[in-house]
Amino acid sequence: MGGLYLHIPFCNSKCAYCDFYSGPLRIFNAESYVEALARELDARRTEIDVISTVYVGGGTPSVMPPELLAPFLALASGECTVEVNPEDITPDYAERLIRAGANRISMGVQSLNDSELNAIGRRHTAARAIEAYNVLRNVGFTNISLDLIYGLPGQSADSWRRSLGEVLSLTPEHLSAYMLSYEPGTLLYSRLQRGQIQETEEDTILEMYEDLCLHTRAAGFEHYEISNFALKGFRAVHNSAYWCMSPYLGLGPGAHSFDGRLRRFNDSNLKAYMLNPEGFAQIEEETPIQRHNDAIMTALRTCEGLDPSILTDSELSYARRVLLRTSSGRLRISESDWLRSNTLLLPLIRS
Repeated sequence: MGGLYLHIPFCNSKCAYCDFYSGPLRIFNAESYVEALARELDARRTEIDVISTVYVGGGTPSVMPPELLAPFLALASGECTVEVNPEDITPDYAERLIRAGANRISMGVQSLNDSELNAIGRRHTAARAIEAYNVLRNVGFTNISLDLIYGLPGQSADSWRRSLGEVLSLTPEHLSAYMLSYEPGTLLYSRLQRGQIQETEEDTILEMYEDLCLHTRAAGFEHYEISNFALKGFRAVHNSAYWCMSPYLGLGPGAHSFDGRLRRFNDSNLKAYMLNPEGFAQIEEETPIQRHNDAIMTALRTCEGLDPSILTDSELSYARRVLLRTSSGRLRISESDWLRSNTLLLPLIRS
């Protein structure tokens, strides 16, 4: 089993916090780009056996005609997710997504406060996000994931609670909630360096995270990964493959792949990719120590936790002191400690 990821590196505008590889669609037309993706898939299809899931991410996949994605979505035997932005969703577009084969939507809401949305360069309003959600429901989508960000410039604990409460009242099947990070090269990072904005205080971040855990639990969500929450039966199948070291094939510039043994990556260079998509992927050489560390870091992102058999006696002694034991005997980080997971992981990382 394996997952197929398509990177759509096009956006109408760049969000102030985003460091994902993307640019304007006018550089190449959509048809030419999809043809390049198909050529890369033909050349690399043997890297995974059965395609069980497809995930179309970006960038902004909803700038693409859904019909161009249909041949890729048809390859999956199960979950087919397409990321969308609220401003792109109309009844016609949503219906075309369903006809193309999408059965799960991931929509970037980020906040339901218009001043916060404006501060991070989002093109939609809170009202437009709610309207888009209702459109997706009305055309028949029964598996919708919404994204939120906490720690935004100017965001208070109260405004975060309001956004979170309004999103949960919509009853999505899945919620992804990320703490804002200031990545070099982004507009927010530049503003931070110039002193135009300030990072949210740690105590406020912790309060926001505690409210997130409390309110999602009360709404019936399972906190199954650091930043992900799902109603029963609605975990993100494709993304879960990343955290349990299952194979996946990533297509497009900036995409990464893992065949169960080797990791590969595509440079973030659209022009070079279009010239030779078949031979663009490069092997990312990993040592046994790096593979061990990958297994530690991915497993401890999840509520399932880590198989203790991969640890040495001294590592196991430490892990048993700071981690929780699950009913199956695995070791996991407690929900309250997930925000400081890097600190807890450090003694288990080999050099």
